[in-house]
Amino acid sequence: MKGKVAVIGAGFAGIAAATTLAAEGYDVTVYEKNCSAGGRARKFESDGFVFDMGPSWYWMPDVFEKYFNKFGKTVSDYYELIRLDPSYQVLFSKKEVWNIPAKQDDIYSLFEREETGSSKQLEKFLEEGKYKYKVGVENLVYNPGLSIAELFDLSLIRGIFKLHVFQSISSYIRKYFKSPKLIQLLEFPVLFLGASPSHTPALYSLMNYADMSLGTWYPKGGMFKLVEGMVNLAEEKGVKFLFNSPVEGLVLSGNKIEAITVAGRSIETDHVVAGADYNHVEQELLPISYRRYSEKYWDDRSLAPSSLIFYLGVNKKLDNLLHHNLFFDTDFKQHADEIYKDPSWPTDPLFYVCCPSKTDETVAPEGCENLFILIPVASGLADEDSTREKYFEQVIDRMEKLTGQSIKSNVVYKKSYAHRDFIENYNSYKGNAYGLANTISQTANLKPSIINKKVSNLFYTGQLTVPGPGVPPSLISGQVVANELMKRDK
Repeated sequence: MKGKVAVIGAGFAGIAAATTLAAEGYDVTVYEKNCSAGGRARKFESDGFVFDMGPSWYWMPDVFEKYFNKFGKTVSDYYELIRLDPSYQVLFSKKEVWNIPAKQDDIYSLFEREETGSSKQLEKFLEEGKYKYKVGVENLVYNPGLSIAELFDLSLIRGIFKLHVFQSISSYIRKYFKSPKLIQLLEFPVLFLGASPSHTPALYSLMNYADMSLGTWYPKGGMFKLVEGMVNLAEEKGVKFLFNSPVEGLVLSGNKIEAITVAGRSIETDHVVAGADYNHVEQELLPISYRRYSEKYWDDRSLAPSSLIFYLGVNKKLDNLLHHNLFFDTDFKQHADEIYKDPSWPTDPLFYVCCPSKTDETVAPEGCENLFILIPVASGLADEDSTREKYFEQVIDRMEKLTGQSIKSNVVYKKSYAHRDFIENYNSYKGNAYGLANTISQTANLKPSIINKKVSNLFYTGQLTVPGPGVPPSLISGQVVANELMKRDK
């Protein structure tokens, strides 16, 4: 063995780091505060309903395939992927509902019906998105973000203007399209990157390419199948998982961590990879003199949104819903401003509904539907039961009107989840759900570092550091930090 590594947190980043290190001969143990792996992507079951707790969109399938290929495996060794067609639907009103088709030619036709000439514009827009995806995902996101020299790669320098890093995606989209509905459709993927479209680099049109060209997929059995696959692979490589084992402290000597404290017991280690919330590890587990960033630094960071989530079991089949549904019947800009510009509970929010039982009969009892309703909201808000109930009534009322059916009277299971749950379950800074916002001033080397210059054997991974929020970036983050640890260990 090359040495002992303690990984804090069994989310995507922590598992990816652990597996990469174990495959290279390290003795790796993952310490997880909750009773199962997955972090925000855990699952729970109740009354015959199986709920994915967090991520529900399976985009960028090549990133997952590349990860498993790295260890001589394929995705199909662990779970079955289904391509959704239509990919999702957008409800602008009761009379105007768009089904977004899986085939790209059909997407062009949809655009052309809405705005004459827009199909050709979309073709050019997606071709530029493809270039950004190739350069960004294959080169940029696998950098550790430790030196400005990483950005001097020839392919990046040659294509710097084609990446549109200094232009907002809002203005970039409007160069191509005039229809408010087309603009809203193209802006929606960046809503979860943690900033309004006007403050998000146009580099992230690569997300539109991922959406419309690479497709929307679903792992049969739910998103937790991905977690199970990653855990199985990790254990095949020798990784040990200890659940219900929150790390309570770090024992330091000089500039090194000698041990971690779990349940009052000191456990020696050679390296620590922190896949738990970055702010929690640094501000709560590290002594003040060893912290790289101040409380003010963290308070000044722009965070990605939190979420108000409802997990619902419905005792009948529902009409006019697909697997993924975007309710865009209210003002997009106002909701975005109430998340990012003037953080407050939204007046009339857009929301998202996932109904996986439309695709997968195993996630709900026969004749029933499994509903996951998510409202993006600002981080750091007061989270009261009365507020949650207010928004439940609001979104259910809109769902019933837009889909033309009763739903509320058929709800037989209901659970809500928001800021205080993210804090309790994940020590989430200000109750955020998606990490750090991908603004221009918080991109690449400008994010919190994966290393602590004061502690030589402590490394950070996950959505508060490079490359950023989301499942594929977290998967990449774990690999990046593992490679940096091995490099420095030599």
